Amino acid sequence: MRANFRHAMAAVACAAFMNASCGQALAQKRACGRRQPVNTIAAMFDAIYACWQPPPGTGGLAPTLRFSLRRNGTLIGKPRATFSKLGPNDSLNRAFVASVLEALEKALPVPFTDSMGGAIAGRLLSPHFAAAEEGRS
Repeated sequence: MRANFRHAMAAVACAAFMNASCGQALAQKRACGRRQPVNTIAAMFDAIYACWQPPPGTGGLAPTLRFSLRRNGTLIGKPRATFSKLGPNDSLNRAFVASVLEALEKALPVPFTDSMGGAIAGRLLSPHFAAAEEGRS
């Protein structure tokens, strides 16, 4: 029974990583602040990415955050950066990081269904926010 639980948790973590790496492309599917219940990991990241608007001039910058959510979709503690690719311009870097944190503030609480809230509560999430290079899509 414990092995099955570990396999299920590994699958959730793998799915979260794979969906998180899709970044802004997911934001095309959902409007920021939409209160429609979220029942999948992809929809959860979609809800977060939909609220993110990277500042002009930040193409190529990218952080990965780590955080957990409660079953009601609110943040547990503070997000931590586990990876960052920043540039030489400190003011652009600050604006970029602020845009990511602002996206979380706008998107949370994520309106989880009861089953999704129970499944995701307390799990570590690691979304990757990557600003597209100017002139690329």
